[in-house]
Amino acid sequence: MPVRFPFCAVAGADDMALALTLTAISPDVGGVLVRGEKGTAKSTMVRALAAVLPPIEVVAGDRFSSDPRDPHALSPDGPFGPAAETEQRPVRLVELPVGATDDRVLGSLHLQTALAEGRAEFEPGLLARAHRGILYVDEVNLLHDHLVDLLLDAAAMGRVTVERDGVSVEYAARFVLVGTMNPEEGELRPQLLDRFGLTVDVAAPRDPELRAEIVRRRLAFDADPEGFAARYADDERELTERIAAAQKLLPEVALTDAALTRIAEICAAFDVDGMRADIVTAKTAAAHAAWQGRTTIEREDIAVAARLALPHRRRRNPFDAPGIDQDQLDDLLGDDDPDTPDDPAPDDDGPGGGGTPDAGGDGQPDDGGEAPAPPPTPSGNDGEPNAPAPTSQVQAGDAQRARTFRVAGVGRGQAGRRSRAITDTGRRIGATAATDGGVIDLAATVRAAIPHQSSRGRTDGRLHLSPDDLRVAVKEGRESNLVLLCVDASGSMAARKRMTQVKTAVVSLLLDAYQRRDKVALVTFRGDCGELVLPPTGSVDVAKARLDDVPAGGRTPLAEGLLQAADVIRREKLRDPRRRPLLVVVTDGRATHGTDAVARSRQVAAHLADAGVHALVVDCETGRFSLGLARDLAASLQADYVPLGEVTADGLTAAISAHLPERAA
Repeated sequence: MPVRFPFCAVAGADDMALALTLTAISPDVGGVLVRGEKGTAKSTMVRALAAVLPPIEVVAGDRFSSDPRDPHALSPDGPFGPAAETEQRPVRLVELPVGATDDRVLGSLHLQTALAEGRAEFEPGLLARAHRGILYVDEVNLLHDHLVDLLLDAAAMGRVTVERDGVSVEYAARFVLVGTMNPEEGELRPQLLDRFGLTVDVAAPRDPELRAEIVRRRLAFDADPEGFAARYADDERELTERIAAAQKLLPEVALTDAALTRIAEICAAFDVDGMRADIVTAKTAAAHAAWQGRTTIEREDIAVAARLALPHRRRRNPFDAPGIDQDQLDDLLGDDDPDTPDDPAPDDDGPGGGGTPDAGGDGQPDDGGEAPAPPPTPSGNDGEPNAPAPTSQVQAGDAQRARTFRVAGVGRGQAGRRSRAITDTGRRIGATAATDGGVIDLAATVRAAIPHQSSRGRTDGRLHLSPDDLRVAVKEGRESNLVLLCVDASGSMAARKRMTQVKTAVVSLLLDAYQRRDKVALVTFRGDCGELVLPPTGSVDVAKARLDDVPAGGRTPLAEGLLQAADVIRREKLRDPRRRPLLVVVTDGRATHGTDAVARSRQVAAHLADAGVHALVVDCETGRFSLGLARDLAASLQADYVPLGEVTADGLTAAISAHLPERAA
């Protein structure tokens, strides 16, 4: 078994270590979500956690890790009498892959036993293995929706019921859920986010000495894993003993009415939803008191619990920044312990702190006392050829609810919640030969084998199978798509107002995409080039920040914008060939940059049409007389054409909604 990096050797992640320790002391806290940029030892620390946890006692031979002290143990291998043999084993850390199937997670019929012996035997899944242990999901924000639903059910009920393939089984599934994620790669569903008891935001330390120490330890571990681990063996053992002592002390910690009232006041003041925040904060405060070796809850315990349990529950929508106001928390806690009013502050700014992200990484625009933006360029004024192009800075308005739009036809993209597609989840619509793998369809496999039993010399009453008989289920569900907006950001047609409305529409579409697991990208063109200002993403935080920074003004390089869009689609198709794109071009059809600008634009548009790119042109031309340039562009793109005098967020999303369903597959 490979040697893991020691838990105690991870430097610069104090809040993450504390959150993991507290949820190990009190599993009822509900687990930990660790958010942070790549390369911040998130996975390293989580995988090292199991090695420092005290061992547990289980019924010997039970595949479901039943507690011998539980008279109502829910195990298909039971029942167990009071004289059942027991054994101790380490706490398991079970990793749940983001692409796991339902059968692998829940358990299923043991196929070999069923076919060879004609006997229905249940094969436990990952949730059964994780019972009384840790279930770890790396990149939890990329978890498929069907797996999220399974986790939500198991976390709410503490047990799993399997009714499938002639098997009826119920078993206990109480585990500590630990997830890690990079917010830049997409957000987490609110229902699953709320199931995590504690959250921690981590970032790489800025202190050069600490960074050097982290590198020094990593290099020493890579050079001699066994020797490095031996150096921290005493620290690991002391931590295990302290966790065991805290677990034993926890039932004696008194949650007084005064402490509960203080916690309720804090949760109400921070306007969190539901009552889970109060319950988790109380349990975390008790765990922290036990960790400190006390049986009474003090101000420090409540402060730590609120800092870890409340930030993610204050978010009303994905654009709300996580975190809580430390000054407000101190005011709510009062002056019961005046010696520690500002103690948490160094942790917030230091390595692994649990406060809000640093100013350079939170994606928020820096006001900084800068001068206000210049007025927008007048409509139709692209300036002199050699004159500097005036620009203006505009920001998106509040996100609006976008109407649902879908790409017509049936795709084969990644599972999502938008367009029809053949996916790994959904309703069964048939079966096919198992040429590319998949979940075996037992009934279809048997039906395929039956006509050949005579020729295979069946005489013993058993079903004779051949690899050619294997069938997998074909399921129809929903896929996610890539919505690529290519937006004219030049100085024509009151660009400032138009860009504000278009940005608001993009934010609205992104919010809807977050809920439906889509990707959204944004290309703008102005001056002399097209620019990818928002690469394909599902992260609403990053998208909102990028959109607010997009300037407007200058000439209109339409061909360059379309070329940039074509390049984005090409790269994304290499990365994810099954994700179907929709190109939305928002323009008045003008092209004023370079020689033969209009002709080059039409050539690029024809190239996109030949490549089979589905497109929609939103005509933003205003004025009494129409030149019809956007209509001509739509003809070259073989795209749907939507005349829209004033681009509004409602108008743009409604246009996409109205025209997408009419597109041929």
